[in-house]
Amino acid sequence: MDLLDIYRYGHFIFFTALQTALMAGVFLEWLRDKKSKFPCGAKVSVIIPIHNESARMERLLETLLHQSCKAQIIFIDDRSADESPAMLEKFSMDAAELGVDCRIITLTENPGLNRKQFAIARGIDAADGDFLLFTDGDCEVPPDWINEMASRMNGKTGAAIGPVFKKKQDRGFFQLYQCYDHAVRYNYLAGAIGLGAAGGGFGNNLIIDRKALDKVGGYDAVPPSPTEDAALISLIRASGLGVRAITSTKAAVETESEKKWGSFINQTLRWNNGGLFSPEIVTCINYNILMLLISASILAIPFLPFIPKLWPVTAAVYVVMIENTIGAFGLFRSKLPKGGIFFMAGYFLTYVFMPVYMTLMTLMGYLRIKTTWKNNEMK
Repeated sequence: MDLLDIYRYGHFIFFTALQTALMAGVFLEWLRDKKSKFPCGAKVSVIIPIHNESARMERLLETLLHQSCKAQIIFIDDRSADESPAMLEKFSMDAAELGVDCRIITLTENPGLNRKQFAIARGIDAADGDFLLFTDGDCEVPPDWINEMASRMNGKTGAAIGPVFKKKQDRGFFQLYQCYDHAVRYNYLAGAIGLGAAGGGFGNNLIIDRKALDKVGGYDAVPPSPTEDAALISLIRASGLGVRAITSTKAAVETESEKKWGSFINQTLRWNNGGLFSPEIVTCINYNILMLLISASILAIPFLPFIPKLWPVTAAVYVVMIENTIGAFGLFRSKLPKGGIFFMAGYFLTYVFMPVYMTLMTLMGYLRIKTTWKNNEMK
């Protein structure tokens, strides 16, 4: 057996074994979900940064008013120049009528290296809760969201990540791909967490224990990052505290789909860069290995006509995608678009396209292409 044989078969075996292990991690988190219950007497503070979200936050405000479990709600209005302040004031009055403690913090300036991170820090400073629950202005939360998220905090857990999906909107490939992309990404997150290697998460569906935050030095200890949520999760895991991933759709947040490829690429590049360049070494190594395996499979395709023996390298990523697709539909079928032949064809295209897209994001990340948040360049 020559070096090429070792590489092509080694790549296939290692990549598919890694994926199978990650799916086992998802299954472990699913089993842990069965033992969850709301911590008696706990107080939850929901913290939401807002920057010019008037066109997208109506559903968030509506769903927050109809939660099965009451919590303190804190909005950080980060220099909004649209109708967001007026909408927040109206929500605050509606919340008061229902006996919900709502606070609005208004920022007139934001000197943070990561402006969203700076805004969140101000919200944490004002929060009274034992647990801090985060989401974003463009999200919609289910009726039992607060209860479901808090029920995973059992005294041994420092943080819990909930699933996030794109809202099922238009019927085109772009919208379908965003829904599928989120489900597969969550599989990877949950799988890594189940194996004890938590290194990322969706900051728009994240709950942390106040004591855990204090143990790692407070939110100011989180290094400036294009993905502040992943940096926080890594910090909590590195401290020896537990991290959970929730597999129930009762805790699932839905967020608005991006309208154009440019904004979607910027969003996913920001997430990808957070993993590739994570300051937490275990997360950085694990994420880079996964992205390099995917990229090697895709970059082998142009060489197949000249070196046909490379086929196991490319085959590996699509065997992996079969596992991802089964996992996504097995857990989150209700959150994915449904239909006839059109959707079957669409899902096949997403299945083929996703590894290519992730390879592109990885190459752009290594080239240090900068990203933005709310039209502000990440420094």
